[in-house]
Amino acid sequence: MSGLIMAAQLLAGLSILVVLHELGHYLAARAFGIKVEKFYLFFDAWGVKLFSFKKGDTEYGIGWLPLGGYVKIAGMIDESMDVEAMKQPAQPWEFRSKPAWQRLIVMLGGVVVNVLVGIFIFWLLTFKYGETYLPNSEVKYGIEALELGKEIGLKTGDKIKGVDGKPVERFSDLMSPKVLFGNVNLNVDRAGKDTLIHIPSNFIEKVSEVEGGKNAFISPRLPFVVGKVQAGSNAEKAGLQAEDKIVAVDSTSIHFFDEIQSALAVRKSKNAELKVVRNGKNISLPVEVTEEGKIGFHPKAVGLNFKTDKFSLAEALPIGAEKAKQTLVDQAKGFGKIFKGDVDPRKAVQGPIGMAQIYGGTFDWVNFWTLTGLISLVLAFMNLLPIPALDGGHAIFLIVEMIKGKPLSDRFMERAQVVGFVILIGLMVFAFGNDIFKFFR
Repeated sequence: MSGLIMAAQLLAGLSILVVLHELGHYLAARAFGIKVEKFYLFFDAWGVKLFSFKKGDTEYGIGWLPLGGYVKIAGMIDESMDVEAMKQPAQPWEFRSKPAWQRLIVMLGGVVVNVLVGIFIFWLLTFKYGETYLPNSEVKYGIEALELGKEIGLKTGDKIKGVDGKPVERFSDLMSPKVLFGNVNLNVDRAGKDTLIHIPSNFIEKVSEVEGGKNAFISPRLPFVVGKVQAGSNAEKAGLQAEDKIVAVDSTSIHFFDEIQSALAVRKSKNAELKVVRNGKNISLPVEVTEEGKIGFHPKAVGLNFKTDKFSLAEALPIGAEKAKQTLVDQAKGFGKIFKGDVDPRKAVQGPIGMAQIYGGTFDWVNFWTLTGLISLVLAFMNLLPIPALDGGHAIFLIVEMIKGKPLSDRFMERAQVVGFVILIGLMVFAFGNDIFKFFR
């Protein structure tokens, strides 16, 4: 069932974004009096369609191949490869008869809409829910260094004060792309001494290959009480209850959640004695530790004071715009690291399966729209890549035409379109194959 929910969320999110992207091209074309022959969600390959109707000069429909969508603009060499129509004399309502600057606006219409959609979503989410975060100053007991943190030299109990000498206000900023992309220094207070921890330039590759990703880097060190006790677990059998405070395992004192994890890990498949404070009374509970080093309860953090900033509708707009801008900047930096060889594309690139997994197997309204906003901006960036058959490729050719003062030949454009399709199909095969490999691995 969770797999169906993942797929349904991905399909819904992408369908919304594809329709809006193509609407950007459609509206720009119509604004300049260009005829739009087709407007389709998904591709009607070999003429097979699930649904269609015609209104005015345009046929609207849904194709059977869910790999995006398209608008067929009259007088343009595009996905349809309708070269016969291009042999006829140019008509005033065709794309090719319009000035280059108008054609450039038409080609960038979809990208512009995707960016505006991303800003709009982030704007309204910020207005509705504000921003809840953990101030870095509230991480009073330092961090728990997880697998990736230990690899670069961090230790549990370290207090990270800044990045490259600049103070960090929010703890989540320590797991932002600026840090994960690497080549930065963490300013660390270790037992009262200032220490620099360098994050290497290939750190993002390690993040992409480790289970849990950035959640395997660092987390706040948690004072805790028992939260939920799992039904049927060894913890329940031992009599552990919610709100119990575990103060020792055998003779090992416990103050933080990472300490009980370590204490149980060395007692795998053995019996242990939990010393618990319940309603001010000391209780001892014998418990059996599983072979995974667990007993079956979830911690409830205490002593961490989260903060929520609320904004008016006007105040939320620049914040949403800044989030959108930073997403585009992070995409550009990520691609830059791939091209430089700092990151293996097999570990960084995700296709539809990976995207569906990010949406998750349960529906959450805020999560759905947050991810849809992110993907809208990712689509904007991807479509700007200078690959023939993408909007960015068409834009490059139009800029060349404006510089030369005359259009590129139809034959060149046809060949470029074919090359672009080959590149896109190759990228799609790579993304799907990479997803499948990751899934089974």
